[in-house]
Amino acid sequence: MRDVDLFVAVASIAVDPRFAEAGPDALRDTWRSGAFGALPPSAEVRRDALARLIGRTAIAERCTMTDRFLVVRGDLRTYKIHLGSANVLMEPNDAYLCIVTGREPGTRLFLPFEEDGRLALILSKAFLLADDTAITDPSITHQIRG
Repeated sequence: MRDVDLFVAVASIAVDPRFAEAGPDALRDTWRSGAFGALPPSAEVRRDALARLIGRTAIAERCTMTDRFLVVRGDLRTYKIHLGSANVLMEPNDAYLCIVTGREPGTRLFLPFEEDGRLALILSKAFLLADDTAITDPSITHQIRG
């Protein structure tokens, strides 16, 4: 059953960060509920692992955990990273922040107990957003500054 849950979670449109802008109007609500909705069992396990890990990091004081999100306090905004999809919402108005991961070989964070890479993605986004004043990518800074 774990394999089926992993397959469904990875194959979902909720994990596609570009779908919010490019998807058909009729499917945007489906995407949003999957991208920010209730956590599947695999994400609940991820939440437990992340709760144990985050307190040991340099950004621990900027992070809090809720039932579905890792909340990261940056200097410019506060961000909510969904523990199921790794998609990001910005407070105060829950605006979607699209961060597309790079595909450079050899730069991936390896966590031996994780199968789908989502925990590493959440951690990398948390570290990036905790120091949001240092972000130089114009596609990200434009979204943050509005």
